[in-house]
This record gives sequence, C-alpha cells and structure tokens, in this order.
Amino acid sequence: MHAPRKALPEVDTQRCTGCGWCVGVCPPHVLSLQVQGTDRFGPKRSVLHDAPGCTGCALCAVRCPFDAIRMVRRDALKAD
Repeated sequence: MHAPRKALPEVDTQRCTGCGWCVGVCPPHVLSLQVQGTDRFGPKRSVLHDAPGCTGCALCAVRCPFDAIRMVRRDALKAD
C-alpha cells in the first residue's frame, strides 16, 4: 500500500526574495528561511526543510507575492 500522492512546494530561488510570508503561513512549519551561499550575510531564501511533514496544503504557494513557489507532485520529484 502506497502513501497518498501529494504535492510539495518547490521554491524558485531566482524569484524568492526571502520575505518570509510563506514561512509565516505554513501550518506544519516545514518551511524556513536559509542564507544562500557561503556568506553568512548573503540573501535568505525559503527552503522546504521537512518534506515528510508537509501536508501539501499549498498555502505557501497561494500566499507568495512573487510567484516563487509552485506545487509539484511528489512522484514527479523523484524518478524511481
């Protein structure tokens, strides 16, 4: 028996500004802002840090004012 298919947020780091709206609206708190690159003062971007905990509700994608998050079906993320 397979787990139900669900969509997970995929963040476009070119569009993400690190505003944090998606992090704030996420009910299971599976998104976080992380510094990109090696410079600790570099830009922050949204990252899905707990994919198994994601419910696939898509509130993050709906709330993002920069269209930086799209929901991708989980079976499309891996090719196995």
